[in-house]
Amino acid sequence: MKSKTLQALKNLQAKLKGELSFSTLTKALYATDASVYRKLPLAVALPKDETDLKLLIEFANTHNTSLIPRTAGTSLAGQCVGEGIVVDVSKYFRNIIAIDKGAKTVTVQPGVVRDELNLYLKPFGLFFGPNTSTSNRCMIGGMVGNNSSGTTSIQYGVTRDKVRSLKTILSDGSEAEFGSLTKANFQEKLKLNNLESHIYKTIYDTLAPEPVQQQIKKEFPKPEIHRRNTGYAIDALIDSEIFSASDRSFNMCQLLCGSEGTLAFTTEITLQLDLLPPEKSAIIALHFDSIANCLKSVETVMHHNLHTCEMMDATILNLTKHNKTQQENRTFVEGDPEAILMCELKAETEALLTQDITLFLSAIKPLNLAYAMPVLTGEAIDKAMELRKAGLGLLGNIIGDKKAVACIEDTAVTLEDLETYINEFTALMASYNQNAVYYAHAGAGELHLRPILDLKQASDVQLFRKITTDVAHLVKKYQGSMSGEHGDGIVRAEFIPLMIGDENYNLLKQIKSAFDPENIFNPGKIVDAYPMDENLRYTPDRETPEIETLMDFTESQGILRAAEKCNGSGDCRKLPDFGGVMCPSYRATRNEKDTTRGRANALREVLTNSEKSNRFNHEELKDVFDLCLSCKACKSECPSSVDIATLKAEFQYQYQKENGVPLRTKLFAYNNQMNAIASHVPKLTNFMFSNKITSTFIKKIGGIAPNRSLPLVSTKSLSKHYKKSNNKLVNKNYIKEVFLFNDEFTNHLDTEIGVDALTLLKALNYKVTMISHSESGRAMLSKGLVKDAKNKANTNVSIFKSLISVDRPLLGIEPSALLTFKDEYLKLADDKAAAKSIAEHTFLIEEFIQQEIALGHITSAQFTKAPKTIKFHGHCHQKALANQKSSFDILNLPEHYKVTIIPSGCCGMAGSFGYEKEHYDISMQIGEQTLFPAVRKAAETTLISANGTSCRHQIKDGTGRVAKHPITILREALL
Repeated sequence: MKSKTLQALKNLQAKLKGELSFSTLTKALYATDASVYRKLPLAVALPKDETDLKLLIEFANTHNTSLIPRTAGTSLAGQCVGEGIVVDVSKYFRNIIAIDKGAKTVTVQPGVVRDELNLYLKPFGLFFGPNTSTSNRCMIGGMVGNNSSGTTSIQYGVTRDKVRSLKTILSDGSEAEFGSLTKANFQEKLKLNNLESHIYKTIYDTLAPEPVQQQIKKEFPKPEIHRRNTGYAIDALIDSEIFSASDRSFNMCQLLCGSEGTLAFTTEITLQLDLLPPEKSAIIALHFDSIANCLKSVETVMHHNLHTCEMMDATILNLTKHNKTQQENRTFVEGDPEAILMCELKAETEALLTQDITLFLSAIKPLNLAYAMPVLTGEAIDKAMELRKAGLGLLGNIIGDKKAVACIEDTAVTLEDLETYINEFTALMASYNQNAVYYAHAGAGELHLRPILDLKQASDVQLFRKITTDVAHLVKKYQGSMSGEHGDGIVRAEFIPLMIGDENYNLLKQIKSAFDPENIFNPGKIVDAYPMDENLRYTPDRETPEIETLMDFTESQGILRAAEKCNGSGDCRKLPDFGGVMCPSYRATRNEKDTTRGRANALREVLTNSEKSNRFNHEELKDVFDLCLSCKACKSECPSSVDIATLKAEFQYQYQKENGVPLRTKLFAYNNQMNAIASHVPKLTNFMFSNKITSTFIKKIGGIAPNRSLPLVSTKSLSKHYKKSNNKLVNKNYIKEVFLFNDEFTNHLDTEIGVDALTLLKALNYKVTMISHSESGRAMLSKGLVKDAKNKANTNVSIFKSLISVDRPLLGIEPSALLTFKDEYLKLADDKAAAKSIAEHTFLIEEFIQQEIALGHITSAQFTKAPKTIKFHGHCHQKALANQKSSFDILNLPEHYKVTIIPSGCCGMAGSFGYEKEHYDISMQIGEQTLFPAVRKAAETTLISANGTSCRHQIKDGTGRVAKHPITILREALL
């Protein structure tokens, strides 16, 4: 960067109330969105208010640069990438400003999340209808920019239908509010002497001539296609009383919706709302053995009053088999269908819904096209829709460099054209030897069609252009829309002249020039487009570097491709209100660098472009991984299963090879050895840890937060207790022998829980065997001492491989320790076959008891009849790698125990993370999101339960409540 430019940015930075960064890391994080494109921006701004935006506009005009507006950054066509300043409004422009219940409108800032808005609106009986697959993180500003629609458009329309007015800042820094205008209002606008007036004059002069209007109607997509985003919506503008005999008022918002931030910068959005949909609902999931049969059914099903009509093909369905979260959502799938059409009906009463289902089935059955028609209700609907929503992210699960590429995924045609269009499309793909992916909005005439290409190869980049060009001609043949909802961006803007004709395209250029004469707003999109096959995320024919790692990433074809699995869909940006765990630190900071996507992008950028012999040796990576809590949620919740915790461990190991291991890192990594020493003098240790003077000194040396309490060691280790009391209570006719993994946390810190586990299992007539083994290595993994963790894995695999089987499982108490057998050991152990076999027969103790309950070996008759109320918080690793239901089920075993699962994400402690002084505030902020308030609201008589040692510690420090392990609660309930 030139020194003059750098100084100008520093001056701008000093003026802004918000944030401006031009660091290498930040620019790398914002160089991509969810598309195939990559452009390093000049800088990234996070403005706090309109004054900041005006300063940015002034800077862009003065310094010949541009502004690229961005919200969640989930755009698929490259709308959010550019060489200027990326302006991210997602952090500070998040206010819901006003609601008018009578008029059924709401005014919001552009950074409000769509689902967050609907949570706010629900008590008013209202909601915002357009519903994208990214609805739990996409923002209203982005939905306006793209004219988003989603699954519900067949019932509630698209975003363009809902925008009533927009407050904006124009390219000269002036403010303008656009909304509905009568003829008189329009004439008043023409009389003003400012940029806003110039825009209205240009619009009128450009579109008023009758031949121009006829030309627009002839060339633009058919008006019956309600999902159409090809260029600027001048076809919608002329359908108003200003230009025709229409009784519709003129509203510039029709044009601004779908303009991708190229015309003005929006600061407030007023939306028309709908009444909440009927509560009774059902989905008929039609199963087909061919895509053709599925498409033949669409016109018939659309004669019914469907709320959604969504398709998934075999490619998507097969990918769901390998994602833990989606495995639980696909239980309704029967056989191995080539396609499923999910048709949702809603009604005010069960009787009316039953009637609608009967009518629907009576219409579809005679067609003999679907081989199965399960009717889903209740929770099954939510699971099915989550499965459908995961489609985009799941496509990132394709192993290797060939990916389902977004370029032609957004085409829309009329319903009567859909079957023949898809038949021609399929034939076209076959000519390129392509088996495309088909999914999404069949009921709206829009399927997300994707070719499978390797854009690292120049030959496939050429194919990328050829396929897109041929499909553009095919869409034009049917007078369809090349973009139904995802926008033109970079990938499709080049084809707008083909889609609407050169004369109409010149009209768009005149309108762009009127709004933005200096071309400062998101250049290269819609008009004067960037070439669709340049500025790609990967340089064609550049050799992918082979990077040596200690952990085994062969499953992903190496660590770089493991990072490349992230396609930018941004599931990691969902907020606590919408469940799940990832990404805890993003939920606290709202910073892109603290997302799974941000970390994967940063790692990909550095590993691809570094010229160092050790490509991991970059401060930028240290920074981006700093707030990762290694919660493991991304392994299961990210549709692409990007396992950042594992990537972080490998990074830390490689980075520390070059830069050494800090003292505090060693203290935490080897805490088990220190606890073993401390356990010889437990009273002295615990006095020093709890005494204010001595504990303050210890915390200062260890870099531990002053407000954090230190864990106390047990007076006797679990191994000593076991040796003393081994199997004294065991009946010779025991049900089963189990091995108990004596993890490092239970052995020295939570011995009483280990004793409770031994007591409970023996009382339930199981033989419990504990043997001498190594610690799990969890603490070492969390601090990047991977070589030490590998040694522990090899030792434990060697010890247990001849002992553990289906008849003699390995059980564990602490999730983070036990689940290393099922996760990291598979990447660490040299004996892969043995590690895999052990993993298959390793269970959390709650899982084992749950299984034994199902077998009838354990019953509620063995426990108290006294009532208790329990609130349970599950460990992150349990949520990601096992399941919380096992803990829930065993706590419900006593007949009158009432158990609820706290819908919390990560507790915020995450092993050593919450102890570290620089992370303490973030740790507590994460706890305050859901967990702490839920615990504080619980009555004193309610038992708080948590199965993670870190979780229990965090609950104690954050709320003062003592949480019990489920095993302790069950042991106390024994008769």
